[in-house]
Amino acid sequence: MPHNNPATLLEPVIDLSKEAADKILEIYNSGFDINRKDDSTPVTTADLAAHMCIVEGLKKLTPALPILSEESTNIPFSERKTWETYWLVDPLDGTREFIKRNGEFTVNIALIHNHEVILGVVYIPISGVCYFASKNSGAFKIEGDKREQIHVTKNATNKIRVASSRSHAKNSLDHFLQEIGDHELVFMGSSIKSCLVAEGTVDVYPRLGPTSEWDTAAAQCVVEEAGGYLTDTQMNKLCYNTKESLLNPEFFVFGNNSVDWSKFL
Repeated sequence: MPHNNPATLLEPVIDLSKEAADKILEIYNSGFDINRKDDSTPVTTADLAAHMCIVEGLKKLTPALPILSEESTNIPFSERKTWETYWLVDPLDGTREFIKRNGEFTVNIALIHNHEVILGVVYIPISGVCYFASKNSGAFKIEGDKREQIHVTKNATNKIRVASSRSHAKNSLDHFLQEIGDHELVFMGSSIKSCLVAEGTVDVYPRLGPTSEWDTAAAQCVVEEAGGYLTDTQMNKLCYNTKESLLNPEFFVFGNNSVDWSKFL
């Protein structure tokens, strides 16, 4: 079964994420339509093209496993709660960044087993950079011809580096930032922020606003295998497919667990 050795799935999933990224870039470079979902969030033809590519590829790779994608979320919890192992996908994380054409969007593919992430691939179409991990196998980054293992920074410098979203109001962050004192803000879109924590480029990413489970799962595996943490604001690890709603609680991504980040809220 895939959950017994998820590392064996990494290379085909990386290839699949690149294939989806190529579909996204084709549309990114030629023009695209923008529509609105029922919750008023934007969706483009690139989201849908990547969704179809990934779903078809995962069905071939693991025919027995169900797939939950941002673009196929009308699966009731009564069905989902029976899933022991399944794929959780955000075909285009950072649609707002895609629309802005700033390049800060990703393809996210995760494998969930018993509510925990056991494999994650985060692929950045514009740069071709790929972050990936599987349970108990470490976290890695591919950039060009270079493939290296990555690690969080355990001991922050005096000036704490804080990742922040470009597309969401930071008003809710103001108190947190005041409380932590001297800091440097690093603005970035999509799940790249969590990957910056995983590679030690930033110290913490506080997300004090709404996200969904497909936004965090792939990057959570990368962060945890890099020695870091993705927790709710009570410092409890995020788990998946445990309730009707697919919304996440507010959360922190960090490398140094000797700091109680919740005390800064």
